[in-house]
Amino acid sequence: MTDASQRRREVALFRYSLVRPLGDPELSVRARGELVRETTEREHLGPDGRWVSVSAPTLRRWLRAWRSGGFEALHPLERNQPTRTSAAVLEAAVTLKKEAPRRTAAQVARALEEAGIGTVSPRTLQRHFARLGLPRSEATGAPRVFGRFEAGDFGELWTGDGLHGPRLGGRACVLCAFIDDWSRAVPGWRWGFAEDTVRLEAALRRGLEVHGVPDRCFVDNGSAFTSAPFNRTLAVLGIGLVHSRPRQPASRGKIERFFRTVRTQFLIELDARGGVASLAELSELFSGWLEGVYHRRVHSETKETPQARLLRGRCLRRPSPAELHEAFLWSATRTVHRRTATVSLFSNHYEVDPALCGARIELVFDPFDLSAIEVRYEGRPMGQAVPRQIRRHVHPAARPDEAPAPVRSGIDYLGIVAARVAGEQAARIAYVSMAKADDASAGELDDEHEEDDEGEHEEDQG
Repeated sequence: MTDASQRRREVALFRYSLVRPLGDPELSVRARGELVRETTEREHLGPDGRWVSVSAPTLRRWLRAWRSGGFEALHPLERNQPTRTSAAVLEAAVTLKKEAPRRTAAQVARALEEAGIGTVSPRTLQRHFARLGLPRSEATGAPRVFGRFEAGDFGELWTGDGLHGPRLGGRACVLCAFIDDWSRAVPGWRWGFAEDTVRLEAALRRGLEVHGVPDRCFVDNGSAFTSAPFNRTLAVLGIGLVHSRPRQPASRGKIERFFRTVRTQFLIELDARGGVASLAELSELFSGWLEGVYHRRVHSETKETPQARLLRGRCLRRPSPAELHEAFLWSATRTVHRRTATVSLFSNHYEVDPALCGARIELVFDPFDLSAIEVRYEGRPMGQAVPRQIRRHVHPAARPDEAPAPVRSGIDYLGIVAARVAGEQAARIAYVSMAKADDASAGELDDEHEEDDEGEHEEDQG
């Protein structure tokens, strides 16, 4: 992706973060108008790292573009105006740029003028280099200075990111966490084996259930933070989404500083004790360190403990159980088959209302249970999809961290079989012994008969 394409994508993501809450089909006209006013009254962190304000007509124009053309319609238009600079001058400029990639457009323009090749504007050369995908020149002057920023109260801004930690069973453990910009408290976190949407949503859900709904989330451009399920979660809860500029981690300095504290205070002690045996043990130890050490130590910047600041901060709106359940459902869009009134989802086949044949519908589901699918059309519920063939019960991206331990039945099958056979062998009839016993019995009978015969013979002689 060229720098120009990346810039257009950043602008589109910024616009999407503002119009996505407005596109909620369940909002009334009045509620949408109030949300527009709230959005226009405050400043937003733009894609270039500056705080900007957006007017209501601009928001509505972006919303119409998103509804008609989707995410791609939010990209700014490319300006392909014909240039009046000769092809020979542009070709010479490209040669100079490739010869020394660190040359700026202004330096290339000066070199062209000094060589008598031609005069051209540095901005013209910048646009030409961007169209060709030539790398930008690194600044040789002073590094870019970032001003210090701090939110005005608890919940105004939560910054989220992931930290790659120790290895467990040959797999790297990842900490997904959100830090409050004002108090430096960590409202939500989750250890897992991947930095994906499932673990990210689990970390956010912990913070929502304990502390409430923040105003905005500030994250990077990773796949988990730009995924459709995560964007849907924030839209349902009314949380604004702001993305940082690529290759500028300084804008997420607070979460990066917290991760540094985790490495130097928690992970180093974890290594000293010989590691952990399971993910559950890692989470238990981290929870104890977070609540017993980090939240109780005075922060060098705020001169207060995160716990003390958290207690004197404002109370956030608590979402209802039904709202939380709706927020963490995933969705997919499908077109209903015109003849069979069926849809497919990850090799599963479902039957829907025949009235929806040929319509574009939304399937809403729990990623860990694909047997229960709710059908919605233009934001309105249209009943449940009837499963016809279920080959996958869990979403491919909803991978558990650890396989559940098998339940022991307590039945020793082989031992039982061995005992049964031993008993049968002990009770088996020994024919050889019986034959010997019969011979012995026969001998005794013969002796008795001989004694009887002798007695009778003696009586006869008498």
